[in-house]
Amino acid sequence: MDTDESAAPQRSAHVHPDAVAVHIPSSLSAEEPPFRERHGDMIPAMAAYSPFEAPVLPAARQVSISLPASPTGFGGGSRTAAEAELKRHAVTDAPPRLMSPTRAPAAVALAQPDKVVFRSQPIPVAPAGAKHAAAGQGHGHGHGHGDPSRSAPHAARAAKHQHARRDKSYDSFKTWSGKLEKQIAAHLLGGRPPHEQQPQEEEEDEPEEDDTATNRRHSSSMPEVQRFFAALEGPELDKLRSSEELILPSDKTWPFLLRFPVSAFGMCMGMSSQAILWKRIAISASTLFLHITVKINLVLWCVSVALMAAVWALYACKVVFYFEAVRREYYHPIRVNFFFAPWIACLFLAIGVPDAVAATLPHWLWYVLMAPIVCLELKIYGQWISGGQRRLSRVANPSNHLSIVGNFVGALLGGIMGLKEGPMFFFAVGLAHYVVLFVTLYQRLPTSETLPRDLHPVFFLFVAAPSVACLAWARITGEFGYGSRLAYFIAMFLYASLAVRINLFRGFSFSLAWWAYTFPMTSAAIASIRYASEVKNAFTQCMCIGLTAAATLTVTALFLTTVLHAVVHRDLFPNDISIAITERRCKAPSSFFGNGKQERMARQRSRGSRKHQAALDTATSDAADLEAARAAATASYT
Repeated sequence: MDTDESAAPQRSAHVHPDAVAVHIPSSLSAEEPPFRERHGDMIPAMAAYSPFEAPVLPAARQVSISLPASPTGFGGGSRTAAEAELKRHAVTDAPPRLMSPTRAPAAVALAQPDKVVFRSQPIPVAPAGAKHAAAGQGHGHGHGHGDPSRSAPHAARAAKHQHARRDKSYDSFKTWSGKLEKQIAAHLLGGRPPHEQQPQEEEEDEPEEDDTATNRRHSSSMPEVQRFFAALEGPELDKLRSSEELILPSDKTWPFLLRFPVSAFGMCMGMSSQAILWKRIAISASTLFLHITVKINLVLWCVSVALMAAVWALYACKVVFYFEAVRREYYHPIRVNFFFAPWIACLFLAIGVPDAVAATLPHWLWYVLMAPIVCLELKIYGQWISGGQRRLSRVANPSNHLSIVGNFVGALLGGIMGLKEGPMFFFAVGLAHYVVLFVTLYQRLPTSETLPRDLHPVFFLFVAAPSVACLAWARITGEFGYGSRLAYFIAMFLYASLAVRINLFRGFSFSLAWWAYTFPMTSAAIASIRYASEVKNAFTQCMCIGLTAAATLTVTALFLTTVLHAVVHRDLFPNDISIAITERRCKAPSSFFGNGKQERMARQRSRGSRKHQAALDTATSDAADLEAARAAATASYT
């Protein structure tokens, strides 16, 4: 029966996912066979033809018959015969003898007439989203393949696996330990919130942790003070011992806030002290011949305020996001001294405030700025007195001068404001503890280590305390008398003794420790200007000009170098290993015997060797008895 190809209805059929596509001629009719009633719409049957009658074959068209590749679709013999017949038809282009399936129906779909495709493997299943879209376009509704409820668990598991791949090395130092980040990421990725996930899935998807990671997690709490001395070395306790390991990874750069130390406030102290220096140069009688305008003081003060705001903002972010790192800095025996630096810098800004900004300052400002200094001194000075692990003889360091300078700077600001009792109190407390610290640092114990070359700038902190003390006493008494001159001469001698040792301050790389040069040199220059106003001669004027030039050049050079290393080289803030030590010393991991088994076996071998040695000593004294016993044993064997 001839059938026009254009008149044949174009029908779309469902393709079974496990289908085999073959090529058959287009001479088959589109009429439906009787067994359609048995199989429904799953298979459109082809018109029957007589094998005894030669049909008139029009132009061939390609039809794809999908047969299941699984043995469950056909019986073993039926499938083999059907495939053989279909292959024969593909080669000879003769009509195949169709064989009805025994179990599952086959689906027929029109294919492109340009190629013949044989498939013996199941067709890959399309993604759930693609299936759902295809079903929606072809039928208007899904058939269960694109159910969005089925993709939600997969998205949740994908989000959880992504959280597992997230670097958790820094969670112990984070304020929220990464919980907020996990919740935000889970909601953004379309997964279910963590509290709605099944506990069984959490147990299955949770990655296993090794013993080292577990030890690090349990060792991330605050170490005691003796751990800082046991795990770190060097005068500043900033170098890790070879037998220790860090909580944080040492082979990568840590987040910026973790690397931003409290010692960065030393930059603020150096810049704000320069504002005071140029204010004194502009208004002092001994430097009026220089004709310095007060606008320089205004510019430097504004720069100092901007720098102070930036450093304060960065360290405040560290307090918010990495509070554990701030706690470790505070409990560090040496680093705790730098917590005086922010308040000393604020005092410098109050002293050097330009007249155009504020002619006078309120008294309450002095009490607000001195309150944190009092709290810190009660803690630190009390530890010096009570002894223990934080006694002064053990933690004495040039950085301890920062805990003394705050008393003299506060006394100077109180004297400028016209206060009496408060400045006298802080001056007396500072003087008493400065004498003790000065003697302790001069008479270091023989076991104390010398400062490394890169920390030599902190030696200039010896000059800061007496320089500010002479100015404070002059303000309290109203004159630059004998007490002020006594402190000034001590400062000048210490300054000279350090300046002549040029080799002591060269040959090491740049770091934030270089800012220790700045405010001691600036304080010495301000004290020299005050002394030149009392003792007027060419020598004092030359000395104050020379110290002023040295301090200004030093601050300018350090400021430019700091910007270069921070912006260009980006190595200004290295990893701060002094805050990443473990709470207790971690045991060395064993490769074969398990945890601690090697140590036990080594101790047993040691005890066995000692017993063996004792037996040998005993055998030496009883040689005759041993020879007799050996002879008896030989005789018994023979």
